[in-house]
Amino acid sequence: MVATRLAKDTSAFLGEAVVMRFILRDAPPRAVWALEQAGVHPLLARLYAARGVSDPGELDVSLAQLLPPDGMKGMAQAAPLLADAITAKKRICIVADYDCDGATACAVGLRGLALLGASHVDFLVPDRVVDGYGLTPAISQRVHGMGAQLLVTVDNGIASVEGVAAARQLGMQVLVTDHHLPGASLPEADALVNPNQPGCGFASKHMAGVGVMFYVLLAVRACLRERGVFDKVSEPRLDSLLPLVALGTVADVVKLDANNRRLVSQGLARMRRGLLPTGMAALFQVAGREPSQAISQDMGFALGPRINAAGRLSDMRLGIECLRTDDPAQAMQLAQQLDAINRERRSIETGMREQALLLAESLLDPEDEPPPALCLFDEAFHEGVVGIVAGRLKDLHHRPCFVFAASESDGQAVLKGSGRSVPGFHLRDALDAVVKLHPGLLLRFGGHAMAAGCTLLEDDLATFEDALQHIAAQWLDAATLTRSLATDGPLPPQHLRPDVAMELQEQVWGQGFESPLFQDQVDILNQRIVGEKHLSMKLRLHGQLVDGIWFGRQEALPAQAELAYRLVLDHWQGQRKLKLHIENMRTA
Repeated sequence: MVATRLAKDTSAFLGEAVVMRFILRDAPPRAVWALEQAGVHPLLARLYAARGVSDPGELDVSLAQLLPPDGMKGMAQAAPLLADAITAKKRICIVADYDCDGATACAVGLRGLALLGASHVDFLVPDRVVDGYGLTPAISQRVHGMGAQLLVTVDNGIASVEGVAAARQLGMQVLVTDHHLPGASLPEADALVNPNQPGCGFASKHMAGVGVMFYVLLAVRACLRERGVFDKVSEPRLDSLLPLVALGTVADVVKLDANNRRLVSQGLARMRRGLLPTGMAALFQVAGREPSQAISQDMGFALGPRINAAGRLSDMRLGIECLRTDDPAQAMQLAQQLDAINRERRSIETGMREQALLLAESLLDPEDEPPPALCLFDEAFHEGVVGIVAGRLKDLHHRPCFVFAASESDGQAVLKGSGRSVPGFHLRDALDAVVKLHPGLLLRFGGHAMAAGCTLLEDDLATFEDALQHIAAQWLDAATLTRSLATDGPLPPQHLRPDVAMELQEQVWGQGFESPLFQDQVDILNQRIVGEKHLSMKLRLHGQLVDGIWFGRQEALPAQAELAYRLVLDHWQGQRKLKLHIENMRTA
């Protein structure tokens, strides 16, 4: 069975994404001036101002500038709960999510609690296919069977009303740490820490699950210090956990607000000094990257996918064990396993993506307008990579997209879907609206504005598709559905230098704080295909010869074109040289 009534432009599926318009980011002159007066590099001042930075204080990434933990609701209950458990040597079990954020949050919890004196800490990760997402009553029963007295969730739990109730009925205390949006009711845990829960005044609403757990540990340390367990001199250093916090924060694609940028900056600084967990160092090695040159993109495109692959296709325990071990041999063995799983994931994803495109093409009606949202299902789809495929289709069509795979939940055959959205369409709110239209249609759902998931019966797929299309038609307008690309305008000629490229690469960029994308007219002197699918070229920009590459493109470019590109410093055979990574084109 496949979802039907898909009406799309066939050429859009088979060709490349075409940007309809370039939009120049606005850099308010007063903000640029204020940043320059504070000593910020002129180019960076313009880029930061275009991303909403007006106060130079926002660029202070020191630990002293982190928002204080006591500003997060629930921390006053969570800190003494964990402190008591540590002092009483209670058995603690962390229940983690099966993505990179959950894995890093679990590793931070395991390492951090050990540093603070906990002697019995274990962890459990639900199986994506068998258990589904979150703390269920069955998971609570398994945790109880492990002898746990205190159950701690990381990166999940805010929607686990029944699971938390079951855990407490079994006599366990429960601490929920999460960052996802809450549902209509909250779980009755002994303590609940989530910056997005009602009534929480914490200024950073975009913290990842790993960041929340790190903050909990900071509060526990302060509580133990107040109790005289240690003082400022003898207290354990928790900054060793910041590389893991940086990895999980970037990999979870949360908005990099000022507080998150501080966490990531501090983590990257330690990586560059070689102060990172043994398993992370091994992951850098198998990915062919150097920790001494670590940048935020390494977290999102090299380390993060290798951790995520374990949760998608295998067992996330592999990822967590890699991040928690201090044994170099074990770390390398686990990193190599994760690398192999990730290669398998890429192979499955490629096949699924091609299959999804062909499936959609077979359902096309060229006479109809493209719908505002896409919905696909095929029995051959793999549950572990539906989110990745949904993201690829979303990027290709600039439409919210759900991709479903057959699965099982509580012995019942179901479809599990993963969705990705575009700016202006809040995906979790859309699922909530679907439930209001059809109560009981979704067995489970949750997520964020840009990514969400849901579970339903196969017979209900058509109803879901109709409801999603109805909501998308109401919420989306032509402007939202018009593909556009925000750029930072031309790169001033004096900044076309290797040292500037290095300066740019060393900054923290990511979701909500996108890396610089410049837009210039260039001469294309020669071009050829490399690696069978990438267009390599020699360009003339501002009178200077420079190499460029457009990943994934095979069609030749005209002799002159207006290109949107990222300025990078390429490392090859011990040499460093400028290179342009082309993102899109507007012909002259």
